[in-house]
Order: sequence, then C-alpha cells, then structure tokens
Amino acid sequence: MSYEWWIGARYAGLSRGGRGGRRGDRFVSFVAASSMAGIALGVAALIIVLSVMNGFQTQVRDRMLSVLPHIELYVPGADHQEVLEHWQGLAQRAEANAEVRGAAPFVAAQAMLARGQALSGVQVRGIDPAVEPKVSDLAGQMVIGSLGDLAPGAFNIIIGNQLAQSLGLDVGGTVLVLAPQGSISPAGFSPRMRRFTVSGIFSTGYYEYDASLAFIDVQDAARVFRDSGVAGVRLRIADMQRAPQVARDLLGGLPPGTRAQDWTQNNRTWFAAVKTEKRMMFLILALIVAVAAFNLLSSLVMAVKDKRSDIAILRTLGATPREIARIFLVQGALIGVAGTAAGVLLGTLTAYNIDVIVPFIERLFSVQFLPQQIYFISELPSNPQASDIIAVGATSLVLSLLATLYPSWRASRLQPARVLRHD
Repeated sequence: MSYEWWIGARYAGLSRGGRGGRRGDRFVSFVAASSMAGIALGVAALIIVLSVMNGFQTQVRDRMLSVLPHIELYVPGADHQEVLEHWQGLAQRAEANAEVRGAAPFVAAQAMLARGQALSGVQVRGIDPAVEPKVSDLAGQMVIGSLGDLAPGAFNIIIGNQLAQSLGLDVGGTVLVLAPQGSISPAGFSPRMRRFTVSGIFSTGYYEYDASLAFIDVQDAARVFRDSGVAGVRLRIADMQRAPQVARDLLGGLPPGTRAQDWTQNNRTWFAAVKTEKRMMFLILALIVAVAAFNLLSSLVMAVKDKRSDIAILRTLGATPREIARIFLVQGALIGVAGTAAGVLLGTLTAYNIDVIVPFIERLFSVQFLPQQIYFISELPSNPQASDIIAVGATSLVLSLLATLYPSWRASRLQPARVLRHD
C-alpha cells in the first residue's frame, strides 16, 4: 500500500493509527465519523422512502387490475348486440398471441345511479359472469353475493362498498340506472332509465373504484346502453408490464377499425402523477445526501487546516503536491464509500423488513401510522428495487467525491516554508 493510502485511511479513522494518539488525530477521526454517519443516514432514508413509494404504487396498481383488464379491444360506434354475437371470433384472434391468457366480452358506459334524492355518477361495466374470472379478480373481491347473480334479463347490479354507503344501498335494494341517451317527445327530453336490484357488493380497497364502479350482465348492458358506450373484448396477458407492446402487436391481426387500449392508458394521469411525485421525492431527499456531502467537505477543510504541519513536513521530505492531494482524496473517498455502503445496507435491510419494524414501533408506542378507515390499508407497503438502490448509491458516491476536490486542492497548494515559519 502506498503511503498516500495509509495516511488517508488513518485520517479517515479506518486504520489503527487514527484511533488514538494525539488529540488532533482523535478530533479528525470524530469529524470523519460524523460525516460518514450523515451520508449513511441520508442514503438509508432515501432508499426507505423510495421503497415505500414503490410499495404504494404496486399495491394500488394491483388493486386497480383486480377489477380491470390488462387490454380492451373494441370498435367505436359498433352495434353492441352484433359485437356480443361475434366476440368469440375477436377473442380467438387475440388468443393467437402467446401473451394472452384469457378473454371475455364487455360493454362499458357512463351512467347515473339514483335512489331517492341521492345521485351518483358511475362507470357501468357489462360483463359475462361465466368468463369474467379469466380477465379479472372481481369474484375474489366480492363482499356479499357472487358474480353468478348477474343473470341475463334479471337486471341485477353489483356495486362497490363505498358507492353502497353513499347511496344507502344494501343487497336486495333497488336503484335507478339512467343512461346518457334518451328520447325526445312533446314533453321534452326523457332519459332512458331502468330499475336494477343490488345483488352483490365488492371491495377492491381502492376508493375511486369502490365509489364509482358498477357491474351488470353484459346482455342487460347492451339493452340499456345500446346507443352509448363501447362494446368489445377484455383481455388478460401473462406480463402486465408488456401490455402496451402486446396491444400494438394485436392490432396487426385484428379487423380494420378495431382499437386496443391497455391499462396504462386508462390510468395514464394517475401513473404520470405518481412518477412525477417519485422523481420530486428523490430530488428532495437527495438534498439530505447533499448536506452530508457538504459536511464531508467542511470536515476535510478542517482536516487540512489541522494537518498543516504534517503536510509541510511531508513536502520537505519530498512529497509532491499531487501526492498530498491524493492523501485527502483517499480520505474523502473512503469516508464516502464507507458511508454509502453503510447507508445502502441499513436502508435495504429496513426496506425489506419494514413489515416487521413498523408493527413493532406501533406496539411499542401504542400508535397506528395507517388507520384503515382513512387509508384503506393497515400495513406500510415496501417494494425495494435494484434500480433505485443503485441510483441512490451512485448519487451519494458522486457527491462525496466532488466534495473532496476542493480540500485536496487546498492541501496541495500549501507552502511548507510559510507553514513551518508560523508553527
């Protein structure tokens, strides 16, 4: 090992020479340790926060897709009954793609639900209960009732638990469904309406869908919404992350005029907001690491000032300015690498065990961080991703290395004669 590495490690407190001896050595080691701890805490905090944000995003996405398909195929303006009569042919063409795992018909439209004086705008989805489990997990989200209750001609409806509470509905109750289209008579415009019986209630844990989504039989939906909405085929694929690419591939083998819409397009605004929020959170929390890097810079400046005599003696013994600069570059680099490594280890371990750590803290202090009646989840989710951990570690290392440049340059510029004359 060259003497620059040995002295730099000693100043950083990572060799035996930096643990005792002169009072100045102990002070430099303490400042180095505090800088290292600051970097470690900043890196750990950044990894934990990003992992929790990933966990929230994954959990909300999975709850969305528990009732929604990965891809929807439809022909705008097509007659709903005609589409439902020939949906198997469209499904067979789609299932020729190896990525497609299931297909089911659907009718989608906007409507109003009315019960007494209460009104609520909803998205109505007409589904076939026999094949719906191939494309969604709605059957597993049922709180009361089952999908089998949606028989053609029965005019039953399944609604979310939040929608049921807002309208004061329960299983067996009736609700009026108003379609956006209607007929014009001498008395004025008369909307098309039909009374439905609530046969089931579902809960996805995602408030927006539980409060604004309703399911009816696909044949009933075709009758009520024959002049509005769209009809087509819902698909589930093997890898939901490849939905945009699979949708583009499917269009090549489908009839002209067919459109394919994947789940990322249906929820584009939400995912764009989450991506922006995560990016801004990374920048904000990166300031913690930047503050730690400034602390490292100040500690190195103090170390250079404290070691002026040592630097002057080394220069008189033949050390070059470049070798002096390398000593402090090694000191700062070792502090940055050690602090980053400790932060990555602490943050990763915490992120992977947050489901154990948070309940322990809640029991210890008798608090609840996520009341289920407010957040609809009772556990703090965490999903550490290698890309985030690498990005955080790289950012910390770059900031730490940049913080060493100025102190190293200052140390290399010291004039030994001037220093020794004053000491």
